[in-house]
Amino acid sequence: MLNPDGVFLGNYRCSLMGFDLNRHWHEPSPWAHPTLQATKALLLEYNADSNVDLDFYFDIHAHSTLMNGFMYGNVYDDMARFDRHSVFPKLLCANAEDFSMSNTSFNRDAVKAGTGRRFMGSCLDPCTNCYTLEVSFFSYTTGSPHSSPAPYTEEGYFRLGHNVAKTFMDYYRLHRLQSSVQPKRSRPKHEPSLQQPQAVAARQSSICDELARDHQEEEVAVEDTSGSATSDDSVQQHHYDTKAAARLCYSHKES
Repeated sequence: MLNPDGVFLGNYRCSLMGFDLNRHWHEPSPWAHPTLQATKALLLEYNADSNVDLDFYFDIHAHSTLMNGFMYGNVYDDMARFDRHSVFPKLLCANAEDFSMSNTSFNRDAVKAGTGRRFMGSCLDPCTNCYTLEVSFFSYTTGSPHSSPAPYTEEGYFRLGHNVAKTFMDYYRLHRLQSSVQPKRSRPKHEPSLQQPQAVAARQSSICDELARDHQEEEVAVEDTSGSATSDDSVQQHHYDTKAAARLCYSHKES
């Protein structure tokens, strides 16, 4: 928690001194924004350490107007980097029924230049994905035609957190399978690997099939324990969405 004093007073945005901490990442003051300065220094230290792979930066906020969970990401001129950056939200959407891709956006608005997501995304290694994860104060819908807003409870927030962790497992499963066809040689940090097209295509197919199969098995387990069947169309769509996200992730990791 980067705003303990403000939260203690009941503020959800401003610090004890009245600063919106998520607008001062570009030049934090050790006097006015000590938690930002310390966190920024630690992240830059990790980034400079060749023994550390800093894969993600997440800034987690509650949102006062929009519903559901959703993410803000960055826009990059390098299209391969931008496409790679869009994979995690897509995987999370496949895992969490209360996550909204329609509310998720990628931007570089000038007014957001001082946010953690924007600033850290500009100075950390290009392989580090920087996001803001927003979750509604109030309610969510599941996206089905007859869905009505359901209030978030503590259980609902825990469930979304569980699905975020599950998405990390999916993301790193892609990396684990990818690494099994990388050449057995040491490479400098973040140097792209070069593989034969046939090996890449075979491993890509394996990744997509394994990830989708795991999700189908989870769907069956939920159906068996809850006693309520999930529609075939829903399971099939989940299968295709997960495979598409996996294929996109792997193809751009190879670029």
